[in-house]
Amino acid sequence: MQRIGRRTLVAAGVSAASGLSRLLAATGTTAIDDVLRSGIARRKIPAVVGMVANAGKTLYAGAFGQRDTSGTPVRADSIFQIASMTKAVTTVAALQLVEQGKVGLDEPVAGRLPQFEKAQVLTGFDPKGVPSLRPITTQPTLRHLLTHTSGLCYDVWDGDMFRYTAKRPQSQTAVPGPFMFEPGKRWQYGQGLDWAGRLIEAVSGLTLEEYFQRNILRPLEMVDTSYLLPEAKFDRLVSSHQRSGSGEMKQDERKLPKVPSSFNGGGGLNSTAADYVRFMQMILNGGAGPKGTSVLRASTVESMKVNQIGALTAGKMKSFQPNVSSDVDIQPGQTEKWGLGFLINTTPYDGGRLAGSLAWAGLYNTFYWIDPKSSVCAVILMQFLPFVDKEAVGLLNDFERAIYGARLS
Repeated sequence: MQRIGRRTLVAAGVSAASGLSRLLAATGTTAIDDVLRSGIARRKIPAVVGMVANAGKTLYAGAFGQRDTSGTPVRADSIFQIASMTKAVTTVAALQLVEQGKVGLDEPVAGRLPQFEKAQVLTGFDPKGVPSLRPITTQPTLRHLLTHTSGLCYDVWDGDMFRYTAKRPQSQTAVPGPFMFEPGKRWQYGQGLDWAGRLIEAVSGLTLEEYFQRNILRPLEMVDTSYLLPEAKFDRLVSSHQRSGSGEMKQDERKLPKVPSSFNGGGGLNSTAADYVRFMQMILNGGAGPKGTSVLRASTVESMKVNQIGALTAGKMKSFQPNVSSDVDIQPGQTEKWGLGFLINTTPYDGGRLAGSLAWAGLYNTFYWIDPKSSVCAVILMQFLPFVDKEAVGLLNDFERAIYGARLS
């Protein structure tokens, strides 16, 4: 292993991912460095960490920018809030319970979570904006929750939910919904994984933090991933920012996060690039972790890679809170599907990942993808709002093309 500044270059010793592994080790890392270093300066992004791996080795790790306004450099092991990148971990936890026969993918979740027994669906608004509700006729299942087809939507990206919460602000933690549509009728990103987390807790008798640590994080040696951030690790936490309309960044107050009173399957984990690479390598390795650890069966991992939403399409989301998120359309003009835990692109990215790759992201502009056909995975971590800010997406695209450009050079 050779260390160059804050970048780590690891020569790959595997055969399959072959070209990309060897070319990254030989020629591609300087180009990726340049993309990240110059990209954050040009795009006014405070910090970025990027990492690339195949099924067995880390191929590239780079860290550029500052942890916060103090000027402290960001490092490869810096800790980020990964928000909805938590959802894939929650999906793995739920599928472990399915493998054990403790819950079924297609059984109504109301049998485990009685909060769903009186669930209601929105049918519209009267002229004064008062919502009209009726009981749902299709009981949501765990599959609905894991594929964002349940009807439980986030108000950031669903117009009806945004209108409902604007008129009737209330906590969404105790009672699910209301549903914006009958389960299975369409794909709409939302709170399904939040409730899948509650289902995991109900079935296992553990909190999500306990369950994840025992069954996923410790087996995968993800030592810096947790809902809890101890004071000893606070120095490594990257501060979050908000981009203003003028393009300038304002740092949020830097303080040690409070211990959460509950844990959310839809978000909330803190992690590092290296830890998330270990999670993605488990997927590339068919559910196997380091030292022969089995996290999932190979057949279960295969089910995560295939379309689970039929003729529906996924991944396109109009924003109703532009300070939180821009409109989401990572692959414009193309059709995307959803498996179990991941967005699936049906066509290759221009200069990037192949068709059938698995991906998602976190609200603070953290992104990852797993390319099974190339046996490559990558993660890029930033820490600011709004989500899918055009400069964040631009840097993501440049990072991806630099990785695959090493293969083609």
